[in-house]
Amino acid sequence: MQNLPWILLAFLLGALPLSVWITQLTTGKDPRTVGDHNPGATNALKAGGRAAGLAALALDVSKAALPVGLAYQVFHIQGWEMVAIAIAPTLGHAYSPFLNFKGGKALATILGAWIGLTLWDVPLVALAGISFWYLTLKQSARAVMLTLFGMGLYLFFMRPEPLFLWALGLQVLLSIWKHRGDLMPRKPSH
Repeated sequence: MQNLPWILLAFLLGALPLSVWITQLTTGKDPRTVGDHNPGATNALKAGGRAAGLAALALDVSKAALPVGLAYQVFHIQGWEMVAIAIAPTLGHAYSPFLNFKGGKALATILGAWIGLTLWDVPLVALAGISFWYLTLKQSARAVMLTLFGMGLYLFFMRPEPLFLWALGLQVLLSIWKHRGDLMPRKPSH
């Protein structure tokens, strides 16, 4: 496996808890103390305000876009190794060794990976989908799942490359796992 260094680089960049660090650096607050207690951009926004939230989002997207884009667009890595590189930042963010293998829901890194893979078309589908579904449903977990489904439909009909379909399929499985608490029906209390 000659591309193992790429996989490790992508995982380690994804694992950097930049949302935590930027919020702590700029405001002294820990984003894991608010919201759903995940170390992501949404909680950075809640804990540190708009500047911290936007910086965290940009950094979380970039830490995935950079290694995936370099590997795919510049070095033209293909096949199963590229699938592993494409999902590595997402896994790193979701299970960061810098945070005792805890992490966020990795949505920004999923977006970053698709920027790295397709530059603009799949990220635009994702942004349009999440905007529409979140405004329609007002429930983020279901909005995420419907957005990923829309991305899958787009890929299936417009860019049916196995690399893309496998990468998205694995990201969907991880997203279902990370959102499982929000997706499960609540038991009524007596």
